[in-house]
Amino acid sequence: MSPSFFEIVELPNGDYALRRVDDDAAPLVRISFSPEAKEMMADRDMSIAKAMIAAGIEATGTISEEVDWGEDEGDFGDAQPHYTLH
Repeated sequence: MSPSFFEIVELPNGDYALRRVDDDAAPLVRISFSPEAKEMMADRDMSIAKAMIAAGIEATGTISEEVDWGEDEGDFGDAQPHYTLH
């Protein structure tokens, strides 16, 4: 299997997306800023989108290392959705 290369692009609607270079499928990640947020960023929105995607990739790697995939597999029981406000 050949390695995949990724790119961050600005979509026609102004969103930013992470996608595979050789694939026209839906993006893996999409970031959308409100007009107010774009105004506050003063043309640094691409840099901020890159930082957000990099942080997400790093967090995904950290979380996947901490997960015990063998335990409680498929046992969701009465799982209630939970929300975290940051």
